[in-house]
Amino acid sequence: MPNPSPPSSRAVNARPDGVAHGLMAAVTFSPKSRQDLLDIGDYIAKDSRANARQFVGKLMAQCQRIGHAPLAYTNREDLIPGLRMAPLGRYVIFFRVLGDVVRIERVLHSARDVRALFGQGGQAVSD
Repeated sequence: MPNPSPPSSRAVNARPDGVAHGLMAAVTFSPKSRQDLLDIGDYIAKDSRANARQFVGKLMAQCQRIGHAPLAYTNREDLIPGLRMAPLGRYVIFFRVLGDVVRIERVLHSARDVRALFGQGGQAVSD
């Protein structure tokens, strides 16, 4: 009797969220999150362009790190179904896992009223 072929590593390592164990999920950015990053950079650049580049670079690096273990971050289902968050300094990166992709939805200062932003029919993540 022939040996059945082994299941693909994707099937063996797949998790319910669609992100394969041990593999990094692709990270994408919503239009609003891209604008958030530009706005953060512009605000910091009023004092120092170098600091603005450095901090936006740190935010971008954190976004990429999220792709390594997206479910390790805090769940914010209370705001939007599937929403999670990752803090960096005084900023919070909000994202969702969509299949094998992590979509960065918003990057907001922690002093912002996120309940009001996300409570407007999900307008904080539309686009």
